[in-house]
Amino acid sequence: MNLLIKVIPNSSRTEIVEEGENFLKIKLKAAPQKGKANAELIKFLAKKFGVARSKIEIVRGLTSKKKLVRIFS
Repeated sequence: MNLLIKVIPNSSRTEIVEEGENFLKIKLKAAPQKGKANAELIKFLAKKFGVARSKIEIVRGLTSKKKLVRIFS
């Protein structure tokens, strides 16, 4: 499954703000420094979808707020 995700780093807590068919808007508590926000995003999505972190890949947008994420089952 591929998801388009818009992240908002440096928020007060990590949560989904908006959900669409293949789109998520997620607030992340982590700062966008040294991959911390990306790591928190992967951890959050793994828990949400019930898969291992290794099954989640950021395909596009490693340094962007807009990301394309692939989740393998």
